[in-house]
Amino acid sequence: MQNSMRPNETVLDKIYVIRNQKVLLDRDLAQLYGIETKRLNEAVKRNLSRFPDDFMFQLNDVEFETLKSQFATSSWGGNRKRPFAFTEHGILMLSSVIHSELAISVNIQIMRLFTQMRQRIMEHSEVQEKIHLLEQNVENHDKNIELVFSYLDELNEVKPAENRKPIGYKN
Repeated sequence: MQNSMRPNETVLDKIYVIRNQKVLLDRDLAQLYGIETKRLNEAVKRNLSRFPDDFMFQLNDVEFETLKSQFATSSWGGNRKRPFAFTEHGILMLSSVIHSELAISVNIQIMRLFTQMRQRIMEHSEVQEKIHLLEQNVENHDKNIELVFSYLDELNEVKPAENRKPIGYKN
């Protein structure tokens, strides 16, 4: 049996954002599972009812051309068909139609990576919110400091009246 654990970077490099969704392509999943892309797609087609549009979709021509343009021709391997893209739920569903030990262990690893990515995004969002609150506080402080300086400027502009009686002892 092949080593079931792939370096996380190997898997992360295969995750694309298409249609605002994180997906893995059929060819990359097949490679990770140690099977041919053709066999993966056959298993999916035999169980098509398990893969609704939010689990899997086929790239349209524009997406396919955009993706091909990101790769040199040699690394793309000359694939002429538009690939299928699997969302996190679709990848989870693949474990029910591809029964190899390698596919199951790779799916577990992918699910853990998706969970880590979600946690990092949440942490990132929390940090952004804290930064936003700090910016608002700084903005309020800036306004208060400007107000203090304007009051100081007004006080500096006030000149003593010339016709005032002096205060104190008379000589």
